[in-house]
Amino acid sequence: MSTLGWEFGAVTLAHALAVASPGPDFALVLRQSMRHGRTTALASASGIGAGILVHATYSVLGIGLMVQKTPTLFATLKYVSAAYFLWLGWGAWRASFQPGGGDGAASVAPPHPRKAWWRGFFTNVLNLKASLFFVALFSVVVDPATPRWVQGAYGVWMALTTTAWFSLVAIVFTRPAVNRGYHRLQPVIDRAMGTIFILFAMNLWLSELIVSG
Repeated sequence: MSTLGWEFGAVTLAHALAVASPGPDFALVLRQSMRHGRTTALASASGIGAGILVHATYSVLGIGLMVQKTPTLFATLKYVSAAYFLWLGWGAWRASFQPGGGDGAASVAPPHPRKAWWRGFFTNVLNLKASLFFVALFSVVVDPATPRWVQGAYGVWMALTTTAWFSLVAIVFTRPAVNRGYHRLQPVIDRAMGTIFILFAMNLWLSELIVSG
């Protein structure tokens, strides 16, 4: 196998392990699937995939490493990300007190697919775990001598596979049996999802306090 072949294999394996690990993207698609249905969840999955292109672009250009080495800029990004996850968490908690769960007698109108797409996009772009992963991937795994167009192709591949993975998650969790179970446990599940997002926010804030302290 050629050098590029080994490199592509390493990139694919590292990305597969990263995208399959629980995180904000998974939590968002899970909640969109169970509360709003397949169309909304698939739109968010597509937005998450587009977010991958942003990470890949600044990593290929070396901008990500520069931001990481600029304390003030990196701290600002942490606070913005934490605020966004806190907003998602508050939204999930607030929704748990609205109609749409229990016996399923009432329903909540799903957001427009465009809004769901943007929510997926920003959830991924503002996920510092993803930022650090891509900076490390393109700094350590990908050879600097690899042509830029090949590095760009890696980014497109990861965006497509990410979209496919979260689309599969959306399809699985919008199956009728799973959806019926959600309606019975809607308040509990929404509060659990909200708590997860709030914990992501707290983790970012605490990490910055530790660094700055």
